[in-house]
Amino acid sequence: MSNLRKLVVTAMLIALCVVLPMAFHAIPRAGSIILPMHIPVLLAGLICGWKFGLIAGVAGPFLSSVLTGMPPMGVANLMMIELGVYGLVAGLLAHWVHTKIASLDLYISLIGAMLVGRVVAGIAQAMYFFGGALFAGRYTDGVYATYTLALWTASYFVTSLPGIVIQLAFIPSVVLALERERVIPLRYPMKSMS
Repeated sequence: MSNLRKLVVTAMLIALCVVLPMAFHAIPRAGSIILPMHIPVLLAGLICGWKFGLIAGVAGPFLSSVLTGMPPMGVANLMMIELGVYGLVAGLLAHWVHTKIASLDLYISLIGAMLVGRVVAGIAQAMYFFGGALFAGRYTDGVYATYTLALWTASYFVTSLPGIVIQLAFIPSVVLALERERVIPLRYPMKSMS
């Protein structure tokens, strides 16, 4: 796929980063449960590569925050780190992982990106809480912040479990369907039967 075509696809996926959350934010806490912005970013990384995945991951939350106010800029800053890592790692793994089974490649790339993104997001959030508490002078019993492993696990795995399931079911299906319809190049070209 040409860089121009990748750029156009990425721009459309960034637009989805703005539009999809608007549909779900009518339901209380749906954004943190269903994770609608993650889907276009992961697709950008898997379809267009790490550079475009990174761009979508950073631009999506930023533009959504500027244009719609969702998420608020403080949250958008953390999401730009998390989603940027999703797009970056999904693209890198899609490039590196070659098992000769397209669906397995997709799942390895997707799950790897989801795990690395969540770890990096947890570290960024811990630094954010620690830095904010330190800056505000909140120091209690030798602890600067209240961000814990339990809080990270609850927010990134328990609360978002429906979104994780949707991503695992939806994203590989979309990529494989796009390949089957020749919208994007086949990962493993079919061998001729002659």
